[in-house]
Amino acid sequence: MPNVEKTDAVAEYKRLFEDSGSFFVTDYQGLNVADMTDLRRKLRENNIRLLIGKNTLFRIAADQASISGISDHLLGPTAVAFTTEDPAMAARILHDSFKERELPRMKAFWLDKVAYDAADIRRLADLPPKDQLYSQVVAAVESPMTSLVGALDGFFRKLVGTIDALAQKRESES
Repeated sequence: MPNVEKTDAVAEYKRLFEDSGSFFVTDYQGLNVADMTDLRRKLRENNIRLLIGKNTLFRIAADQASISGISDHLLGPTAVAFTTEDPAMAARILHDSFKERELPRMKAFWLDKVAYDAADIRRLADLPPKDQLYSQVVAAVESPMTSLVGALDGFFRKLVGTIDALAQKRESES
């Protein structure tokens, strides 16, 4: 019979799997206490929650939350990082923390309940933050309009200049 602590942990994991837009399954083996503390601090500063738990409990919670394909990655020491905000930031922090060492390593990650292989983490980590992406989209939409306004302004400026020159010429002739 399951004890209360395990039941509560499964309920919490299930809630996180359902509420998080993205989560990252990693191996934490090879991190000493100072490295783990530093990693947790960086993640916490960006509203990313890192949990270390039993693979069986993660597996049960993921099954209850209808997350498919996670069981293959719940082997050995496992930590799961949950984020509801910017997945690129979580990927960047985890990738940068792990790239200096051979261990630990990323196992897999999920974006909007779609699984991705750990090899794709670099592409996600290279994405700029959400705010910067939004400003790039706005600039891309705004740029053609700004060019059009500039071209029209130049055309009308020349047209007004030509009309003024013609008006002055007629005044000087009369």
